[in-house]
Amino acid sequence: MGIHHYFKSLSDLEYLYRCPGRFKYHEHNVASHSFKVTKIAQFLGTVEEQKGKKVDWKSLYEKALNHDYAELFTGDIKTPVKYASDELRTLFSQVEEEMVKKFIYAEFPPEFQEVYLHRFEEGKDETLEGRILSVADKIDLLYESFGEIQKGNPEPLFFEIYYEALSTILKFKKMNCVQYFLTEILPDMLAEKYIPHSELTERTNKLIDMSNHVERQGSPTEEI
Repeated sequence: MGIHHYFKSLSDLEYLYRCPGRFKYHEHNVASHSFKVTKIAQFLGTVEEQKGKKVDWKSLYEKALNHDYAELFTGDIKTPVKYASDELRTLFSQVEEEMVKKFIYAEFPPEFQEVYLHRFEEGKDETLEGRILSVADKIDLLYESFGEIQKGNPEPLFFEIYYEALSTILKFKKMNCVQYFLTEILPDMLAEKYIPHSELTERTNKLIDMSNHVERQGSPTEEI
């Protein structure tokens, strides 16, 4: 019992592979994902700050660093499965929350328990920092799936993950950082050489066009 077990568990995150059970040219683990999401969130937050938004950097870093720690207890659930329905997503969240609570109460001294209960709770909320986390998480997922597509991985799941990630990013397109990503970063990604170049570019542009059409028809609320 103690913080020693918490520190030790951080290394275990390196052995939790994302999208398990599928052929991949490059393995990604939860530890590296958390680091990349934090770095991406830092850049997105900088874009928002330069556009006049006030960013709570402490909150953003805590949300990004801790957002997938609960997967230590549940493993990584494939995105199409985890988000197949609102009920399933809620169920997964409840299980993760309960297991994290048990771990904190068992391993953390009482004076730190409330602090870490807060740090490990769901970070994707309606705050600016929560929305930045939602976008950063999906951008890293987009890059992971793009890397497999670029290398010619024949597994259809990576196309599915790519489109799901981009669709979620587009739900936040009113944010300054998302506009920057769509206009300055995504075109550079699609300009790289890879096997199914025309198909992916065409379907990416179609998703963006569909999002623009929906926006012209109305102004749906950004979703988490």
